[in-house]
Amino acid sequence: MGPPISALPAPAGATPTPQPSPASRRRRLPLVLAAVLVLVLASVAVVITRPGPVAGWLGDDAAAGPNAGGVPPDPAPSEVLAGPDSNAPVPTPEGVSAVLDPLVGVAALGDRVNVSVADVITGQTLFAKGADDGTVPASVTKLVTAVTVLAARGPGYRIPTRAVAGAKAGEVVIVGGGDPTLAIDKKGYYPGAARLDDLAAQVRSALGGTPPTSVTVDGSVYSGPVYGPGWDDDIPTGGSGGAVTALMTDGARTDPSVEHGSAQRFAEPDLAAGKAFARLLGVPTDAVKRGSAPAQAAAGPSPAPGTELGVVQSPPLIRLVDVMISESDNLVAEALARQVALARNQPASFDGGAAAMDAEVAELGLPADEISVSDGSGLSRRNRISPSLLTDLIRLAASPDHPELAGVFGGLPVGGWSGTLNERYRNTAGTAAGAGSVRAKTGTLTQVHSIAGLVTTADGRLLTFAVLTDKVPGGRETAQPALDRITAALAGCGCG
Repeated sequence: MGPPISALPAPAGATPTPQPSPASRRRRLPLVLAAVLVLVLASVAVVITRPGPVAGWLGDDAAAGPNAGGVPPDPAPSEVLAGPDSNAPVPTPEGVSAVLDPLVGVAALGDRVNVSVADVITGQTLFAKGADDGTVPASVTKLVTAVTVLAARGPGYRIPTRAVAGAKAGEVVIVGGGDPTLAIDKKGYYPGAARLDDLAAQVRSALGGTPPTSVTVDGSVYSGPVYGPGWDDDIPTGGSGGAVTALMTDGARTDPSVEHGSAQRFAEPDLAAGKAFARLLGVPTDAVKRGSAPAQAAAGPSPAPGTELGVVQSPPLIRLVDVMISESDNLVAEALARQVALARNQPASFDGGAAAMDAEVAELGLPADEISVSDGSGLSRRNRISPSLLTDLIRLAASPDHPELAGVFGGLPVGGWSGTLNERYRNTAGTAAGAGSVRAKTGTLTQVHSIAGLVTTADGRLLTFAVLTDKVPGGRETAQPALDRITAALAGCGCG
């Protein structure tokens, strides 16, 4: 993890009006038609079924999903995100500046508004204001988490939760692999999640007639603090975050039936999951403790210590990425950051995950000097990401050279229609053009508001954008509409 980013000097000869920079430090991405985004997504969707409304957009068979049976069909996708026109005229930097200059300077966004807008096909920079400056990104950080975990692990990777025989007769060790979506039973929060009752059934079968007598919880694959550096004091108990442990159920929620949003979390998610597992095995909860799984023995009581008694697997990472982005799920994000660390043989901790994400960004050919993160969720105020890195990252994910990264797009909320953008671009003056045309990840902390993603212009041109602000004087009630007017202006203009 590198040092905090300071503002980079403007390129030589820069003028006050935002112009395309030479960007010699950036690798030019070999993109073809904007339609490749749709094609790549479709090719991924053939292999892996996604939850929720994105299944209908990407050609998945909704009836085959984990929520099949009695679930209303997804809304018709034709009403949003019309396909981009690869022959549409490219907006000019002058045209984009004329539209955006008045909007980025409004008082509601404060005096630090950093923006990058680029054409997805050509990579041409269309607007740049503080574009290379490291800025607190809040939950927009999850775009980096998504891309780096898809690059490091691959979209089909599944996180295991294992049970092994302990050192003592009747001892069962449950080994957390870092699956935050693990459920206790069919009433779990996350559709299609692995379940403890399935694992318990495997254990009982493996033990034969030997009754389990105790449960040991092994979460040693994670290390370091359970709360992130730079988190606000109220995050651990505020319902949007919580303790990050390698074993938890339902994202550490105490009640998996609570709808998305702030939810009460277990203070010790690993022990809570261990106790739930013990109840399924008929073991008293006072016989649950933390410990380590023994090395597999060549001989001993049957089954020998360390012998695997059962294993369940998380949904594929591409679905966890969908959940993380569409719901802005912070504990899923922290789990995915640790998967980047594990894939790169780094400690699965906040520091290890952050260092691994930074390294993965560099390996992908992106400007690693423009990112320094301390967590994977964006809850940390120590995170710094530049807007131009985000637009580069989005273009890279759309590249045919990296089809494994296309999973980042499946869960992106759509303006006025889904996820964290469901209620935006609806009733606020100057934002209507963004409904169905803006697809983006949002971020919010006190004084920090951000948005980054894709937008289709009125002429059908596909652009990528990132707007980051971290010195906002007011609250979200004024900052978010101001951000929405910026992205809606891109949607509504030809900007030629």
